[in-house]
Amino acid sequence: MKSGIHPKNYRPVAFRDMSNGETFISRSTVNAKETIEIDGVEYPLVKLEISSSSHPFYTGKSKLVDSAGRVDKYLNRYAKRNTKKK
Repeated sequence: MKSGIHPKNYRPVAFRDMSNGETFISRSTVNAKETIEIDGVEYPLVKLEISSSSHPFYTGKSKLVDSAGRVDKYLNRYAKRNTKKK
């Protein structure tokens, strides 16, 4: 790798999926307000609404995490279009 091409704050960061509590560590430059200790090492913590461990496409489950109720509003608005006229 070339030296000096990465930003100064490129470091390991812990990401936590808030829907299932799974935590994974990846390198990132994201700013975080909280920290977490994993295996005796302290990492910046970024909380996620959804990740590949809880996304319906990757898990095969039809569970939807919708904290703002957008899916329900959409389904209610367009429910009449799904019924066929005879």
